[in-house]
Amino acid sequence: MKHCAICDKKPLMGRSIARRGLAKKTGGIGKKITGITHRRFFPNLQRVKVRFPNGTVRRVKVCAACLQAGKVQKAVSFGKSKTTAVQAA
Repeated sequence: MKHCAICDKKPLMGRSIARRGLAKKTGGIGKKITGITHRRFFPNLQRVKVRFPNGTVRRVKVCAACLQAGKVQKAVSFGKSKTTAVQAA
């Protein structure tokens, strides 16, 4: 699903309007609409490891606005770091 697990932000519907011609203020006869197509605006979702209040850690999709607002407590990830790779060699 393309929605935020915290705020339930979802894709929005919109339109893309194609125009041609020269604007009146630049000396033309005005812009004319030649076509309208439907489009969708998607939220900026990120896959993040989240620590829940009961102690479990799961990977969920969270929008960037919730991450910046601090509504999510990210889990600590113990990935491979460069220092351990250098020491092993």
